[in-house]
Order: sequence, then C-alpha cells, then structure tokens
Amino acid sequence: MVSVLAAVRTKKGEIIRDLSKDDFVLSENNRPQEIRYFSRESDLPLTLGLMVDTSQSQRRVLDAERGASNRFLDQVLREDKDKVFLMQFDSSVQVKAELTSSWRKLSDAMAYVDTETRRDLQMQGGGGTLLYDAIVQASRDIMKKQGNRKALILLTDGVDFGSQASASDAVEAAQRADTLIYSIEFSDPGAYSFIPFGAPDGRKVLMRLSQETGGGYFEVTKKRSIEQIFTLIQEELRSQYSIGFVSDEAVRISEFRKLQLATRQKGLIVQARGTYWAQR
Repeated sequence: MVSVLAAVRTKKGEIIRDLSKDDFVLSENNRPQEIRYFSRESDLPLTLGLMVDTSQSQRRVLDAERGASNRFLDQVLREDKDKVFLMQFDSSVQVKAELTSSWRKLSDAMAYVDTETRRDLQMQGGGGTLLYDAIVQASRDIMKKQGNRKALILLTDGVDFGSQASASDAVEAAQRADTLIYSIEFSDPGAYSFIPFGAPDGRKVLMRLSQETGGGYFEVTKKRSIEQIFTLIQEELRSQYSIGFVSDEAVRISEFRKLQLATRQKGLIVQARGTYWAQR
C-alpha cells in the first residue's frame, strides 16, 4: 500500500475538508490507479521535526522564532498521540530534543536553541548553514524509522552554506522517508548587508523542498506573522486526506515513480507529493 497525504484548497486558499474518495483521481506514471483506502486525517498521530536555523543570519529573528515555536507546540502537540523532535543547524547539526510527546521537554530544549558564539566561529574558521545536511540527517536517521503522518517544519532564510548534501539530496531523503517539508522563510534583510549585491535568495529552494515533498511554503512578512503561519500549518495538518493505493505494476527495481493526484471538481488546488520511492 502506497499512502499519499493531501491538502485541498480553493484558489483563495480556503481549506476544503468534506471531499470523499470519489472526488479524487489518482495516477502513477500516467496510469490511472484505484484508490483503495481513503480517510480524512484529523485525528491520526503526527510525527514532527521542528528544525531551526541558528546561523548568524538568523540572530535577530531567533527570539521571535523561539516564542512562536513554543506556542505552536502548545497548540498542536497532543501528549497522548503526537511526537516531536527539535533540531538546530548552523555550521553543525544538533538534535536539541529527541522525539518526545512532552511539551515541557521541548520547551526546555527550545530555550537552549541559540546562535554560535564568536569563540565557536573562530574555532571553526567561520560560520555555516548546513540546511541540506540537516534535512538529510533528520529524514534518514529519524523520520524513516517512523510511521504515521510525518512532517519537517523549517525555520530558515533558505540560504545554505557548507552542506555536503545538495538540495536534490535533501528532497530525495525526505521523499524516501515519506516526509512532508513545511518551509517558513524568515529573513533578516540586514544580515547580509556586507554583501555588495544584497542578500542571497533562499525562496526558490524552500519552495522546491516543499512542493516536491507535498508540504507548503510560507514567508514571514509585515502582513503575515510567524504566529499566523503556524496557525495555517496547524490547520492544514489537521485537515489532510490520506489516500492509499496498490500499484498495478510490480516493483522489479527500486525507483522513484511519479504521482498525480487531482480532484474531479475544477478550481481546487491539491497539495500532495509528486513522486514516491518504490522499494523492491
């Protein structure tokens, strides 16, 4: 059984929660597939990874990220069902809290999520932002071992410095782990004032990470706060459809296969992953 998580919205962004199995059309590598399993996933357990960029470019927005993250976890975490881990990344990748259902443990760990000191930077010969390495590590070492619904939530400006992995490696690792990526772009325009041509643009890569894994991309702006974005993500996680099918083609070699999920009703936007890893 291959499972696909999907969120459906109108063109105005309103979440649609009342669709049935017959409202969807699914294909694999352009071949129609029979939907054998269907449910509205408002109550199944969640496994989340909260991943915070603690490089120097995030120094002035980190307090806001910590506060909003604590409030989000307080609202979304059901201690009898859900699990969350906390990871920070800069010139290294650190798990600050292992998978836990305890809001208290996560809140305590969040207090120690911080940027590197000048001494750290001097010892390491400069800073870094191992965004792609962090996604690969979280997907491979943690998420791949978990069941249920899985998502990584990134708090970052999307700029990677120093990763051994590439953006493609990060996408592939998340896809193999059946994990959605929700990207929250939170940028400090003044962080890159020393660069003659302005700040690097991390938007495209964050949009790619989210789109290719079936998650969502959001940007913190004057009109949309980080708290509002967390509310949108929470609503979406509680309003997903779980769709399952058995491929009509046996797996002879392990490979990625293309998926296309749509609604019969025109004008609706389906947010779901476009590929899956067929394991032999």
